[in-house]
Amino acid sequence: MKRMLVMALLAAGAMCARAQAVDATVCDILKNPASFNGKTVKVKGTVVAGFDQFAIRGADCGQRVDAIWLEYPEGTKAKAGPAAVLELQPAKNFAGTVTAATRAAVTLDAKSKEFKQFDSALSAQWKGNGMCLGCAKNTVTATLTGRLDGVADASLRRDGANKLIGFDGFGNLNAYAARLVIESVSDVTVQPIDYAKAATASKDEQLQEAGGDALGQARKLAAAFGEGNQFAAQITRAADAFGKQGDHNGVLASFGSGNEAEAKREGKGADESPDGILYNCIFDMGKLKGDALSRAMVYLGAHVADLRQPPAGFENAGIYELDYRGLTTVAVMTIGARAKTLTLTGGVLLWNDAWPMADRDTQLNAAITSFLGDQELLTR
Repeated sequence: MKRMLVMALLAAGAMCARAQAVDATVCDILKNPASFNGKTVKVKGTVVAGFDQFAIRGADCGQRVDAIWLEYPEGTKAKAGPAAVLELQPAKNFAGTVTAATRAAVTLDAKSKEFKQFDSALSAQWKGNGMCLGCAKNTVTATLTGRLDGVADASLRRDGANKLIGFDGFGNLNAYAARLVIESVSDVTVQPIDYAKAATASKDEQLQEAGGDALGQARKLAAAFGEGNQFAAQITRAADAFGKQGDHNGVLASFGSGNEAEAKREGKGADESPDGILYNCIFDMGKLKGDALSRAMVYLGAHVADLRQPPAGFENAGIYELDYRGLTTVAVMTIGARAKTLTLTGGVLLWNDAWPMADRDTQLNAAITSFLGDQELLTR
């Protein structure tokens, strides 16, 4: 009898906890993310797991990033997530005051059939002939419940000398004002992404094999442009952002899923850095086939270089501008490698050597703006 009473009380407690979830839309949350901070929310939308994105998207929310970053609780070991992500963190020698946030623990219902469908559909990769950077095969519409972490302002802050001194957001480039740590998933609908144009463009292409040293491979491509070439300098600058082996320059490259809310990336880090900032670059090798790791490292390296030493007129760049410059560098690498195509999540052709020579700049610009606007929901 006592055992039955205890079980009944536990069940009632669980029902009460679920009842406390606040129903909200993505746009509701993005209007004032800080007001939802720490709350359990239930939100429905389209989820995408792409090259540098794992998010639930809004529709015309009017924000610079119309999406909420997603993560699983630490230790989940699920598969869906970004292929490459750069997260900023105060270093051990960061000059400012850092107060580690106190967050309620989240337990994911990882055994549910709907969660397994959700994670499997988002982690499945499109298999084309050419290179595709983190090209998930599907998007998913679902209702997600979890802990919402929100901040008032996710923009990067600099001092008078253009040194980076502050950042409060989540996810890639800490550009998302809201993060949802997923507790449960329901109402899952899978939508295959249309890669027909990419498949046609790359039908006769063979995926280039990976080299042993991704950064060395990037530098080799840069050298192929010739000494003094601006494209060579662009690639080399991005590769050099990682420093030499054994350097302690604050750029930390690791290999894993990059999809968990890990405590070690909250608050101050254990390592020092020349500018007081740690640049956590995480690469999921399961989503970076062939020599795609080389492109992904240069992409994030371009971000690090631009954050540490922004070019003139680029001091107040946000995620849109940083991603634009990073994708341009990746396109340059693709041209240097004499690859026929390069595809991004959503079936966007970043590069196609079948484009007429006179139209290539226009086509490349259109591809990047389409990807950032339509796929990642970023605005300038």
